[in-house]
Amino acid sequence: MGFRVNADQIKTNYTDTLSRFTADLKYEDIPAEVRERAKFIAMQTVGVGLATKGTPIADRSVALGKFTGGAVSEGGATLWTTGCKSSVVGAAFCNSTLADALDWEDCSWTGHPSASIIPVAFAVAEAEHKSGKDYITAIVAAYEVYQRIAMAVQPPENWPNYKGWGLTSWQIFAGVIPAAKLYGLNAEQVNQAIGFGATNCTIPGQLHHITMSDAYHYEHGYRSMDGVVSAMNAKLGISNYMDALDDPWSFENHMCVSPFPEWYTKDLGKRWLTMETLLKHWPANMWIQTPLELTDRLLTEHDIKKDDIAEIIVDPPTYLRMYYSPDGYSSMMQAQFSIPYMLACLILDHTPGANWCDETKLKDSEILALAAEIHGGNSDMLYMPQCFKNFQKGRHPVITVTIKTFSGKEYSETMEGHLGHPRMMMTPEQFKDRFRIQAAPTLRGDKLEQVADLLANVERCDDMAKVGELLR
Repeated sequence: MGFRVNADQIKTNYTDTLSRFTADLKYEDIPAEVRERAKFIAMQTVGVGLATKGTPIADRSVALGKFTGGAVSEGGATLWTTGCKSSVVGAAFCNSTLADALDWEDCSWTGHPSASIIPVAFAVAEAEHKSGKDYITAIVAAYEVYQRIAMAVQPPENWPNYKGWGLTSWQIFAGVIPAAKLYGLNAEQVNQAIGFGATNCTIPGQLHHITMSDAYHYEHGYRSMDGVVSAMNAKLGISNYMDALDDPWSFENHMCVSPFPEWYTKDLGKRWLTMETLLKHWPANMWIQTPLELTDRLLTEHDIKKDDIAEIIVDPPTYLRMYYSPDGYSSMMQAQFSIPYMLACLILDHTPGANWCDETKLKDSEILALAAEIHGGNSDMLYMPQCFKNFQKGRHPVITVTIKTFSGKEYSETMEGHLGHPRMMMTPEQFKDRFRIQAAPTLRGDKLEQVADLLANVERCDDMAKVGELLR
């Protein structure tokens, strides 16, 4: 006996609408500025993955990628930092972990979709010999669908900090959709793939925030791996597994106490949420970007040296981002989430990268001594749930950084947003310059310039396997 649906439960079939959008979307349907933005989001994501070369988490991710997908000599997809190849599943796991490892990718209203969308799209496009235009189309489809599914299950206003904040739960749809698109699933199969995504969506958890463990970065790899398998499962065939977002006890009702199902199809194909994604300019948590940008400006414009600095004030302070320990930091993630630590790294080493959070730096006496002089101001504390709600409305925290020097001079600047914010997006040349810094641990000389040029013009690429070959 099947479920009986009351008349008031009948509504637009959200799953079918999103599935048809995914299956039917063509490169030519996407506005030029959206295609351009997606291309540079992809370039940045590959860059920040390459930036992890030589770090313990990169070595472990490569080992796990080979373990989950095996090592292959032909076909398959490239593991970014080594150039060796694994299966699509292994590459998706490895590269998604790398994409999040330095906390340098994107930040949408709901998480880090690029950490799955780009590695999955890259791996499937490479293995299936898809074109750069196919790659961009899959990326845009994924951003538009992922973001709407994620928004449907966001905690309501004034919800307790972090409770139900499951960004690595709904992350699975950032893996499902690009794989489904590039594997050529039809609308019914995409519908089923979304069903597998809902089935494999983990319960929201915060163990990584409690422990500040770098295990958090691997969660993106797990969701990407499951996303690829979900799409392939649907392609291979399954029956009676439709409309996961529409059944009487649908996905959002399991995930959220007060869901917003209208978000599933809100302005689909009209309002391109790809354009509302933030790109981080620095390898640090989203809410540390503006303090870093301001500090960088003040240091550069006033030629301030580390020995000149008596104190730095960040106002208003952000909840859980002013953490400082005189004994040092226990993990890369804990350091990435600390304004005092990250500002000290910037002051001591102006080139951003994995070097800022090298394990030997987490208890470095010079960094810790400088971080001890970085304090929060007296304004009311910023709380992240409200910051995210404001981000969804187009606003960003207004931050002031003041540097006090031993000579008695003070330098201060205020900013809302930062370079990489949707309203202050980097130019193509700025993206390429950042990519050169990001990819330098993995690529050198002519090879670096070849990869940068190819990714900056990826729509001209007839076979994404050529990008993988350049990374060898």
